[in-house]
Amino acid sequence: MQTIRNKYDEKLSYESLMKAHKLSRRGKGYREEIIKFNLKQEEYIMWLYKELKEMRYKHRGYTVFYIKEPKERKIEKSKYIDRIVHRWVVDSFIEPYYVPRFIDTSYACIKGRGMHKACMDVQKGMKKMERKNGEYYILKMDVRKYFQNIDKDILYKIINKKVRDRKIMKIIKEIIYSSEGKKGLAIGNYTSQMFANIYLNELDKYIKEEIKCKYYYRYMDDGIVLFKTKEEAKEALEGIKKFLREKLELELNEKTQIFKNKQGVNFCGYKIKENRIKIRDRGKRKMKKKVKKLKEKVKEGEIGNKEAKKYLCGHFGYIKYANVKNLSEKLFEV
Repeated sequence: MQTIRNKYDEKLSYESLMKAHKLSRRGKGYREEIIKFNLKQEEYIMWLYKELKEMRYKHRGYTVFYIKEPKERKIEKSKYIDRIVHRWVVDSFIEPYYVPRFIDTSYACIKGRGMHKACMDVQKGMKKMERKNGEYYILKMDVRKYFQNIDKDILYKIINKKVRDRKIMKIIKEIIYSSEGKKGLAIGNYTSQMFANIYLNELDKYIKEEIKCKYYYRYMDDGIVLFKTKEEAKEALEGIKKFLREKLELELNEKTQIFKNKQGVNFCGYKIKENRIKIRDRGKRKMKKKVKKLKEKVKEGEIGNKEAKKYLCGHFGYIKYANVKNLSEKLFEV
C-alpha cells in the first residue's frame, strides 16, 4: 500500500462535509439534535470546514450509556458535529486507501462482504478441505474484550506507517485519543470499526503471509482457520498467541478452541457444516422475541404492517442463507 501524502486539503471541502452530514443523518432525521442541526446546516458545515481548514478542530467528548443486548456494553456517543468528521475521515481516507489492501476474507464493515458472505465463504473452504483431506481440524478464535483492549499508541503507529500526511494524522489522533484511557476505542464512533479492522489486519497479514494459512476467515474479533492436522492447528495457535501478545497487546479468550470438522463451526450467527447452514438456536430465540414485540405493536396500532415488514427486511436476509424450511413464514406472519 502506497503511503498517503498531501491529501488532506484535496479532500477537504464544503461539499465533502455536507455529503458526510447527509450520510450521517440517514435514517435518524427524527432525532432532536439532527433536526436542530438541519435548521442551520449550511452555517454549521461552513463553520466545521473552517475549523478543519485552519486545524483548530477539537473532539467534543461523549455521552455514555449502556446496552444489554446481546451482552452488556458501554456505548460512548459523540456529538453530532464530531460524527460528521468521523464519516468524512472514513469516506475520504480509510475506505479508499485501506479497504482495498485488506485480505479478501476479512468481512466486517466492508461493502459487498458482511456476515452472509463470510458464512458462505467458510462453507466453501470447508467443502474444499473435506474433498482434499476427509477429516480436518478447525481453529476457532475469539479475541478477549477486543474493542476495550485496543492499544491507542499501537493503533496510531500502525496508521502512521501509511498515512504520512501531518494534517490527516492530527485529526485521526484527535479521534483515537478522544476517549479516556490508554486502551479502548469508543464503540459508538463510526471510525472505531474501521480502526479495529486496521488493527487486526496486522494479524491477518501474519496468518496469511507468515503462517501461510490458505483457509482463514475473520469477522471483526472472531476468526476461523482450517488445518489438515491437529498438530498444525496447535502450532499455528501458539504463533498467533505470541503475535497478538507481543505486537498488539491482545490475547485470545476461553472460547478459542481446536476441534474436528464433524462438529461444524459457529460463525456470524450460523452453525456451518459442509452440507448445511443453520441458524443457531440463540439467534432463533432472539428473532422470535423481536417479532413477538413487533406483532404486539402492530396489534396495538403503534406501527402499520408496511413499517413492520420494512423493519424485518434484515431478518429475512439473515434467514435466506440458512437451510431452514418455511422459517420466515412461521416467524414473520405480520
